[in-house]
Amino acid sequence: MRAVVVQRFGSPDGMAVVDLAAPVPARRQVLVDVAAIGVGGVDAVIRRGDLASYGFRDGHVPGGEVAGTVTAVGDEVDRSWLGRRVWAPTGTGGGYAEQAVAPASEIVELPGDLSAVDAVALGSAGVVAHFGLAHARFSPGESVLVRGASGSLGITAVQLAALGGAGAVAVTTSSAARGDRLRALGATHVLDRSGAGPDSPAGYDVIIDVVAGKDLPSFLGLLKPNGRLVVVGAVGGMPPDDFGTVLMAAFQKSLSFGTFSAATVSEQDRRAVRAEQFAASVRGELRTVVHEQLPLEKAALAHHKMDAGEVFGRIVLKTAMRGNDSVETMR
Repeated sequence: MRAVVVQRFGSPDGMAVVDLAAPVPARRQVLVDVAAIGVGGVDAVIRRGDLASYGFRDGHVPGGEVAGTVTAVGDEVDRSWLGRRVWAPTGTGGGYAEQAVAPASEIVELPGDLSAVDAVALGSAGVVAHFGLAHARFSPGESVLVRGASGSLGITAVQLAALGGAGAVAVTTSSAARGDRLRALGATHVLDRSGAGPDSPAGYDVIIDVVAGKDLPSFLGLLKPNGRLVVVGAVGGMPPDDFGTVLMAAFQKSLSFGTFSAATVSEQDRRAVRAEQFAASVRGELRTVVHEQLPLEKAALAHHKMDAGEVFGRIVLKTAMRGNDSVETMR
């Protein structure tokens, strides 16, 4: 099968398409004939080499989520999954390939009207946005800032906050054009990347931060008393070592800082939320935004576009065009 591997960490040009043996599903795993692959921010962070201390090595196949058809099952897996279209998580790698294995306990069957492309635009991002807001103890009427709102995770968080009755939904983004698109998805205030804007609220009850990085301390300063900032991504890198001093300096505001990973949520809860969000997408209640669909062999181009900050929504890699997996890309 064809797969994309990281031959050299750093530039996207260190990735290449190679021929690999198809994986074989182990006990409690399924094999998926991949139709669509979500290109996520964490893929770029791993490819840059920022997570080398976690054991990623040359030859790594990126990709954490795919959608396609189950073609084989391992021991202790119900054979009725064979032939069914599913969304499937591949963990920290293995997704940029024509075939991929995934734990049977985590796959979610796709509704008939949901394309594989839409599934990978929503599957991982939707769960993190949902439980990230819950982790921040978001309540109706509260003001929310989504920092780094132009990716699929931020876009979904904006929609969920608006649907959840937020009193205000502010976003940081890089351009007025992106701001207009985010307003169409539920944002009420558009700010620049620093969190400034002509109509910016005085403060926020909740900040969902996809970026982290060196500027994280300044966003802690935008919290109202009893405000909560939850980091759900780190596409901007790690915050400065002393960022906690901002919290201590604002001791009397009772601020809270937290991180959130979907790994702390049970498989059953993750599957239930994904199934409901897929259904909501079919009903038109949640919108997926696909920046571009590219063939698998253009994975390096996809990463160049992410590194350049060009992407609004999610880039999806395709292994083949399939009749029920086409989608009209939102512009």
